[in-house]
Amino acid sequence: MIIVGLTGSIGTGKSTTAGMFRDLGVSVHDADAAVHELYANEAVGPVGEAFPSAIASGAVDRKALAAELAKSPDGFKRLEQIIHPLVREKEAAFLRAQRAAGAPLVVLDIPLLFETGGERRVDKVVVVSCSPDVQRQRVMARPGMTEEKFAMLLSRQMPDTEKRARADFVVNTDNGLDAAREQVKQILATLIQESGADA
Repeated sequence: MIIVGLTGSIGTGKSTTAGMFRDLGVSVHDADAAVHELYANEAVGPVGEAFPSAIASGAVDRKALAAELAKSPDGFKRLEQIIHPLVREKEAAFLRAQRAAGAPLVVLDIPLLFETGGERRVDKVVVVSCSPDVQRQRVMARPGMTEEKFAMLLSRQMPDTEKRARADFVVNTDNGLDAAREQVKQILATLIQESGADA
């Protein structure tokens, strides 16, 4: 089974690209979705111990947590130490199930793939990319986004140029959905061919 790591900086279109792989029949494990699930379940206790004001109605309140983290940047490290191992457990369970089902290829959608050393756990890396202007336009159009918030998010991510340089494949999302979909199809065809499995 080929394990593909899918990553990309904020606003590049990574989630949309993950959806394109899903539409082509590929199982995708979404690390962000796993975190959302953990914030309502297993992570509530440990996050509550580290950030007491971030818990509301028995779950992690993302807004309150973001406010805590904005006050103490070293909080990110503490949070990652709690969350990353839990996400890895969910990822391992996903991979076991896919192997058992005989899947030829799966995608792990990991926003901070390179930043967390995740590339060592995958066979191939697909980076979703776009021009800085398009990226800024998309991110600034999000509700509640500010220049300050955007700058903070970018500072936690490896520069796009470096990600592209380390990728096995790049999906460029500057030219619309159809062009991106075509690139995803080609990547999938190449990987299936390499694995010797039937598309």
